[in-house]
Amino acid sequence: MEQGKLHIYCGDGKGKTTAAAGLALRCAGSCRKVVFVQFLKDGTSSEIKILRQIPGIEVLTCPENFGFTFRMTEETRARAAAAYQALFDRAVRRAEEVQADLLVLDESIGAYQAMLLDPRAVRTFLCEKPAHLEVVLTGRDPGEELLGLADYVTEMRCIRHPYAQGLPAREGIEY
Repeated sequence: MEQGKLHIYCGDGKGKTTAAAGLALRCAGSCRKVVFVQFLKDGTSSEIKILRQIPGIEVLTCPENFGFTFRMTEETRARAAAAYQALFDRAVRRAEEVQADLLVLDESIGAYQAMLLDPRAVRTFLCEKPAHLEVVLTGRDPGEELLGLADYVTEMRCIRHPYAQGLPAREGIEY
């Protein structure tokens, strides 16, 4: 790969993780190495199950699910912040160890905005990452400081979604 770029997939619409998984699949399909990391999720969604089976893709998830950030107690938030920062640090080390071509930090924007990741550590990594490394951040609202670092910004916008009509998420479609 040439100079690695920073991608942000953001917005309130469906498809951010799906787009990141698709890019990981494309990258692995061209015999490149991918580290795919998931924050704020339990690591059991359908795309994670299949990504784990693909040669060239290494998936890292948090061993504990802390639930929604807005429901976290102070104690849970502190535990989550420690766990997610450790996961971020592990992901950065692992990407370097395997000389990954692509590092996907799925839902890292939400963890960043909820102060469950050290903002300085994240920004420092993004500014000083290996030159060849392509990085993807996903999440709803990246804020201006992350947007300013990005080479690609794709916003998924929800115009209509069955959830608004009370329909539950469907396996294989929403998760």
